[in-house]
Parts: sequence; structure tokens; C-alpha cells
Amino acid sequence: MKLPLRHPSDWAGFAEQLPALLAGSDASWTRDVGAQAALFGECTEASPQAWAPPDGWDELGRRVAMHADDTRYARLLAFARRLQREPGLWADVLDPDRRRLQSLARQVDREVHKTHAFVRFREVVDVEAAGGRRHIAWFEPAHHVLRAVAPFFVRRFAQHPWAILTPLGCLHWDGQHLSGAGPASREDAPPEDAGESLWLTYYRSIFNPARLKVAMMKKEMPVRFWANLPEAALISELVREAPRREGRMRGS
Repeated sequence: MKLPLRHPSDWAGFAEQLPALLAGSDASWTRDVGAQAALFGECTEASPQAWAPPDGWDELGRRVAMHADDTRYARLLAFARRLQREPGLWADVLDPDRRRLQSLARQVDREVHKTHAFVRFREVVDVEAAGGRRHIAWFEPAHHVLRAVAPFFVRRFAQHPWAILTPLGCLHWDGQHLSGAGPASREDAPPEDAGESLWLTYYRSIFNPARLKVAMMKKEMPVRFWANLPEAALISELVREAPRREGRMRGS
């Protein structure tokens, strides 16, 4: 049988097929998960095996399934097999396989947080959108987190049609309905607008050189996000000018 996933982070689809996988022989895994190809190759038909996942398994698996690691489903399957063979394994928080899965989950959690923080919308004319305007953002997530972040943006911008375009897929909100689409390219996003210039002026005005900590800034705002952040264009200049501006502040 062939067991496809509907999208790269399809934990529900994987979990549905997991009992059959646990009962059968090893599947022939592909590495083309990101392209949404069939995740499993041909394998022998098998009857589903009794599988009672421990509390917390679904939550861990849902987060791991969003990771970009092509081996994530193979790791989940291998650990599920160990859980069947080794009673009490789930309680071993130091188990290397479990720790690896938890590490993947934490990386996904951080990516969700960074996506909430660093998506920047630009307003464009769109005659088909309510009010004739739409807000569009280009973002480059490291993991398949779009479905996880969608509720946040729907709540925050419920009254404004918007779209988030990424190389891993897109989200579109028309003010009432949320829909998904395939990958986009940077050229599909709008260029800088006048509103962005106003934001940069504001960002420059609120920058406090006395509180500048470059290492901490890079930890909270990783460099890989800078290319798509309007304010990042000012960072090098503001960091360079910080000692002089701080001296001027202290002398005033």
C-alpha cells in the first residue's frame, strides 16, 4: 500500500497510518517530504497493530511533524516501535531518541514565536479584496509552521485581508475565510512602500543606544530574518552610531 501525506506537516495523516506501519515491515522512505511527494514507498499490506500512545505523544508528534528535517517521520516511527517494545520508555526523559525528538519540537516552537514576531505586511491595492486593499508579507520560515501560526494572524488582523507568502506555502485571509496555497517566490511579494519609510523613521527615533546589546539582539532577532525586516536595513548604521549617540545623550 502507498501511504501519502497531504502536506509536509500532516501529523494527523501520519498518526492515522501509524498502527499499520507498526504492524508492517519497514517502509521505503523518500527524502522528498518538502515537495509533498508520497512519503512512503510500497510496503506489504498489514493489519493495524494495537497502539495506545502515551499522554503527550500526540503533542510531541504534532510539533516534530512541522520540522524541516526529512528524517522526522522516520524518527517518530522508530521511537513508536521502541515504545511498544519497552514498557516505561516514555518515562525516561534522558533517552537519546526522545531527547532528539524534543529538540526538534523546541526548534519548531521557536520558529512559531519568531514567525509571530517578524512577519511584516505591506499594503497593496487589490480590487478583489474588501476595501480594495490587501496586506501582503514575504517570509522565509525554516520549518513548516504556517498552519500553526495561522490562528494568531487571523485573530490579530481579522478585519484586514492579508496574505503571507513563503517558499514553503502561502496563507490567504479574505476577512472571513482562511485558505492555503502552494509555495511562492520573493518576486511575488510587493516592493517597499511609503508606509514602510514611516515605520523606519519611527524605528530610528525609538532606538536607544544605551540599551544596545548586539549579541542579545542577534539572539532575539536572528540574522537570517534581517533580509525581510524593514528595520534591519538600519541596524548596521545604528550599531555603528550607538557610541556617539550614547555619548551625546549622556552629555545632554
